[in-house]
Order: sequence, then structure tokens, then C-alpha cells
Amino acid sequence: MGESNILDTVQKTDDILYDIKAIIETSQNNAYRAINTALIQRNWLIGYRIAQEELNGQNRAEYGAEIIKNLTPELSKLYGKGFGKTDLYSYLSFYKTYPEIFHSPSGKFNLTWTHYRTLLQVKDKTARDWYEKEAAEQTWSVRTLQRNISTQYYYRLLKSQNKEPVVSEMKEKTSKYQTDKYEFIKNPVIAEFLSMPSNSDYTESELEKSIITNLQKFLMELGKGYAFVTRQQHIHTEKADYYIDLVFYNYILKCFVLIDLKTQKSLIRTLGKWICIYECMTS
Repeated sequence: MGESNILDTVQKTDDILYDIKAIIETSQNNAYRAINTALIQRNWLIGYRIAQEELNGQNRAEYGAEIIKNLTPELSKLYGKGFGKTDLYSYLSFYKTYPEIFHSPSGKFNLTWTHYRTLLQVKDKTARDWYEKEAAEQTWSVRTLQRNISTQYYYRLLKSQNKEPVVSEMKEKTSKYQTDKYEFIKNPVIAEFLSMPSNSDYTESELEKSIITNLQKFLMELGKGYAFVTRQQHIHTEKADYYIDLVFYNYILKCFVLIDLKTQKSLIRTLGKWICIYECMTS
């Protein structure tokens, strides 16, 4: 439907339920696209401004690092999450990787900011352009794009004489990632951009609340030296965004302890050697 006026796109039929669903979903889609465009423009412009400031320094790499180091605490204090060092480096990299992105013929974005941030992992421009094109044309979710980049899908397809089995396998492996049409608004980056409180509905919240309620007993069970830091900590890595259910610090071990609460078996995510990770299971 594009970003045209909703009054021009919704047509009356004899089915009132169908008509109202069309009105709601068209409005939502227009809103999602508007938010996404504004987010991409903001991040590109922030990267552009940092890049311009870098040019003023004789040693550009060190000067750029110093700029970001100074900006991070000020922006975080003013606007909350989304302006850490990793975020600002992503914006700078986005501008440098896509300096002409606003000169495209359509002037519209078929991918979300998180898609573009994922694409920044790909240093080979030919491969990156291919992933970008395929993600837009095949409407890949961010997780599908990440999976395909991580498994070298482009290179495997390029080297394969019979491409159909490779394509079929990819579709089979990523089918579970393609079913949620509201994945975009569930992205924590969107909540940060709109300065909205993070939604914890997608965590094992009942178990988490029980632990918080009985925090003193829980800390005693963990052992000595533990202090509670926060809950639902958003952590961004080069490959994904995570919500860490509970974060503790152990002053004896001098490390953070991240607890990921699960009601079923799952893989423990490795976020760094300096972090101890527990995975609590419940029936």
C-alpha cells in the first residue's frame, strides 16, 4: 500500500469486520514504516555528524574514539538507552557503509534499522548488497538474515552447482523466524527510539517476579558476594539483541552474573568471557 493516505487505500465492502481490520492494519503498517524511516534517518545523521567531527582531528581513529567516549554518557543521561559506545559506533559505521542511502530512486526503506545493523557485519560489499536485496525482496526477518549471514548462505549458494537444495534447506531452517508479522514492533530498539518502557511480556515473567519477591533468599542460595544490579537488561551484540532477565555482580569474583530464565530447554548464549551465565530451569 505504500505510505499513502489511509483514506485513499481503504475501500468499503459489505463485510464490516473485514473493513475495520483493513483500517487498523493499514494504519499500523503506515505507522511502522514512518517509525522505521525516522529511526534510519536519525542513526545515519548521527553517524554523519560524528564522521564530520572526526575530520577535525589529526589522528582520526583516536579522535573519533574520544568523541564517542565523551558523547556516550551525555546522550545516555539525556535520552536513555540506545546511545552506548556500541550504538554510536554502529551509527558511524552505518553512515560510512551507506553514504548514499538517501539517494536511492524510491527514497523508501524496505528493511528495518536492525536489518541494516545486521548487514554491517558483512565486510564484502558484493555479498552485503546481495543480502540486502534478498532480504528486501524475500521479506526476510532479522533472524532469518542473521542466520543466513552466519551460515555463509551467499557463498555456499555461489559455489553450489545445484542451488535448489541449498535454498530449500535455508527456507526450512528459517521458517520459524518468518511467522511473526509484528516482529518489527517487538524489537527493543523501537521502544528505545520512542522512549517507551521495555516490554517484558516475552520473558518468563512469573518466575522472574517470584525470584525478585524472594531476592534475599535467592542471593543466599547463590553464595557469598552477590549484589543485585538490575532486571531486563538490554544487551546488544554484533549479532543480536538480548534481554537479560536478572543481572548480579559478585564482588569476590569481580564479575557480573547474568541469569537467563527459561521454562524449556535452550542454548546458553555466550556474551563474553568476563560474564558468568546461569540458566535457571523450571517445569
